[in-house]
Order: sequence, then structure tokens, then C-alpha cells
Amino acid sequence: MQLLIQRARILQDGQVSEPLDILVEDGLIRRIGSDLPATSGAKIWSSPALYVSTGWLDVGTQMGDPGLEHREDLYTAQQAAAVGGFTAIAPYPNTSPAIHAKSEVLYLLSKSRQHAVVVHPIGAVSVQTAGTDLAELYDMHSAGAVAFADGPGGIPDAGLLLRALQYVQAFGGVILDQPMDGALMHGGQMHEGLVSTRMGLRGIPALAESIAVQRDLSLMHYAGGRLHLYGISTAEGVALIRQAKAEGLAVTASATIANACFTDQELSAFDTNWKLLPPLRSESDRLAVVAGLADGTIDFLTSNHTPLDEEAKNVEFTYADFGMTALETALSLSCMHLAPELGLARLAQLWSVAPRRTLGMPVPEIREGARAELTVFDPDHTWVPTVGNSRSRSRNTPFLGATLRGRALGVVGNGLWWEG
Repeated sequence: MQLLIQRARILQDGQVSEPLDILVEDGLIRRIGSDLPATSGAKIWSSPALYVSTGWLDVGTQMGDPGLEHREDLYTAQQAAAVGGFTAIAPYPNTSPAIHAKSEVLYLLSKSRQHAVVVHPIGAVSVQTAGTDLAELYDMHSAGAVAFADGPGGIPDAGLLLRALQYVQAFGGVILDQPMDGALMHGGQMHEGLVSTRMGLRGIPALAESIAVQRDLSLMHYAGGRLHLYGISTAEGVALIRQAKAEGLAVTASATIANACFTDQELSAFDTNWKLLPPLRSESDRLAVVAGLADGTIDFLTSNHTPLDEEAKNVEFTYADFGMTALETALSLSCMHLAPELGLARLAQLWSVAPRRTLGMPVPEIREGARAELTVFDPDHTWVPTVGNSRSRSRNTPFLGATLRGRALGVVGNGLWWEG
């Protein structure tokens, strides 16, 4: 069966094309041109303001499969990703059991095959992500793990991170660390600042991130290797990474969509859905993150999708867990809040090209004869997230009932397509 994408502007190599048709058949881009004919029975996607980019990849997606499927299993994560315009996700390994050996990597790959959204496992740095003993990194790499991390808690043991950076150099592996000094953030509920003081909540200082960034950069100077700093949220963190890159250090970094779009002012009503890690910071921090995305200091964006059950969020603020679901809304937030500053062509790079280059993965091309891996979206399409139209198993999002702008019509990947 054919899929004809009509009059879509192609976002590729930082450029925006004139409206063109794209004909997809048997998982391949057969033709690109104007007013292409479709065979009888062909599926047609069209919209008043249609754009196509290389398929978006979300790095660090939180799931619950295996062990915590009541929060999110593989299928619901893939469905939620497709709604949000993602053709691939690279989920964090902190499940139960953790993805810390070859068998768990193979489990994810085997169970996720029959879907347009491809799963690229991230293996654990330490056994059970406990931060003590180095996991079977080479075996997981050989089985298909694209990177290694210990999840949102980061890697607090400097010695463990040093050994991991040294070990993965033998096969070109990538270590992900979320820089956050646990002792400095201990008991913190939100960003430390005027808002936290007014609300009477213990804050998480920007220093907790910047000290951890300095530590990680120092370890890179000593050991070499490939290190990615996940979830940079502070002006200090952005400045340190900018300086390190200027000095030639091969470090990469990402920021979450929430930290690029919102500030700690969102927490004023004590809505636990805005309680995130990294926390929402000040406006000056947000602007620094956006500037880092614009100039390449921050390499790509992530959704920081963290599904949680009702009992983890519908409690007093100080007892609530950190995190929100974000796969389904990340594209809309990008179109609403970042497109005016960065442009759609830059956004497409931040969500599709840069994550793959960081992880050493091939970047799909939009050209005739290429395998189709496409995100198809209308940045002007308005919609309202509801419990009924959500594909995620969890509902911890502040956007239920809100009118959002920008939505995926569908995704093409893995020889399949999914229509929203």
C-alpha cells in the first residue's frame, strides 16, 4: 500500500523546501515531486500547513517495562511516542529489573519490533543502576544498546563514572549522566529562588547542577571518552559546557522541553505535575538554555517523559514524585514556545539529527530511494489533550484540557506508518 504525503515542506539540513509531495511505498521513499499521482487505495496525508522532517528521536524516555508496566509498558510508550511525532525512543534503563545485561537489551529489542516507533535501548552503567559495580557494558553494546546511563539519579560515584568513561573507549560507547549533586539537592522540592521562598519549600540550588557539571568535565579531561550531560537546566551549566566546547572537549549536552519553555512560576499553585527533575528554573536560566540550543552549546532536546501512577502524584506537594508525561505534548510545546525563537528547521535538527549523531547512529535522509523514517506534522493544528485521547498509561501532565498548537499527523518508520 502506498502513502502519499501531499504539499509538505521538507525540513532537512537546516533548510525548508517549497511544498512537495512524498510517495512512500514498502517502507521506501519512492518519489519526491509536485502533484504526484496516487494509485487507487493509496493513503493520503494532507493538512493546510504540513511539514516533514527526519523522524524525531527521544533520548532518556522513562518507561516501566519490565517490572513497572502499570506506569508504562513498551506498547503504550510507543503509542504515546507516535502521537507526539517520534519515530524512535531511547529509553532509560532504570526499570525493574534494570536494563543492565545483554538479556534485558534483547528483551526490549524483541518485544518492540512490530511498531513504527523503534526502540533503541540504553544500558545501565552499573548493576541494577545501584551506582556500585560496573555492568556488562560491552555485552550490552554488542546486543544493541546505543548508550549507557544510570537514569535520572545520575552517577554520583566519580570513580564509577571514570571507569565507565575509560571502559567504553574500546568500542566507542557513550555515557550519559544527569549532573546533579545529590547532597546539595537533598530534600529539595523545586528550584531554589524567590518562588520557592515565597511558597515555603526547600529549594534545589543551581549550584547542585554546576558543581556536578564541573566534576564531569574534569573527569573527561582526565579520562577522555564520550560523555553526554543530560538535562542541563541552569545558566551556569550552559556557560561551563560552552567553555568546555570552546576548549575542544568532546562533550555533548541536552535540555528538556520543559526547561526550555517554562519557569518555576508554574509551581505557584502547588500543582504536582510541574514538580520535575531537573526542576523548572528561573527565567534567566530558561533564556540561557534557549540560547544554548540556538548556538549549539546544547546539542538536542528531550521530552523527559516520566510516567507515574496516581498515588505518586495525587498527594501533598512535598510527598509527590518528580516527573510528567511529555511524549505526546513535546511537539506542541516546541511549536508554541520554541519555533518563534529557533525556527522549525532548527527544531527538526534538535529533535532528529543531533540525538542520532550524539549516539553515533546513522541519520535517515529524505531523498528518493531512502528508507522512510519521517515525522509529519502541522505546527498550526490545535488540539486538546484529554484522558480519552491519551495513549500513555499514566496521566501526570498539567496539559489535560489545555488547548495546544502543533500536532503530528503521523509517523513513518520501521517499514510501517502510524496515523494520528
